[in-house]
Amino acid sequence: MTRIFVLNGVNLGDLGQRRPEVYGTLNLNDMENLLHNAFPDVDLEFRQTDYEGEMVGFVREAGDADGLVVNAGAWTHYAYALHDALEAVNVPKVEVHISNVHAREEWRRHSVISPAVDAVVAGMGVEGYLAAVRYVLSQKAES
Repeated sequence: MTRIFVLNGVNLGDLGQRRPEVYGTLNLNDMENLLHNAFPDVDLEFRQTDYEGEMVGFVREAGDADGLVVNAGAWTHYAYALHDALEAVNVPKVEVHISNVHAREEWRRHSVISPAVDAVVAGMGVEGYLAAVRYVLSQKAES
């Protein structure tokens, strides 16, 4: 069975409550159910943390999986340790942003982790997670 880690970073535990006009009304449990229903034959390993070191550990664990989907939240813009961890993991990796970060504040428009992933999805809401998992599965099928 294909195993994909879905990692959510800082403040994403507040999905559904924090700025629903930007991030939508689904919480992490809703998103997890959506993905499980969309990909019933995939072992999806969901994690969320507000601690950067713990996220780095999750990324390292994902090195034993078939792929990785990561929404790092604000760490996207400054967490070089997360960049280095992603760079060291040799699996298909997709960076996801629920909102269109390019249409928001200037500081959100730069990602320090993008150079360490294979693809980036932004502005599709939680549908971006579905697209990211599909991408990882397509990469596994090609190998």
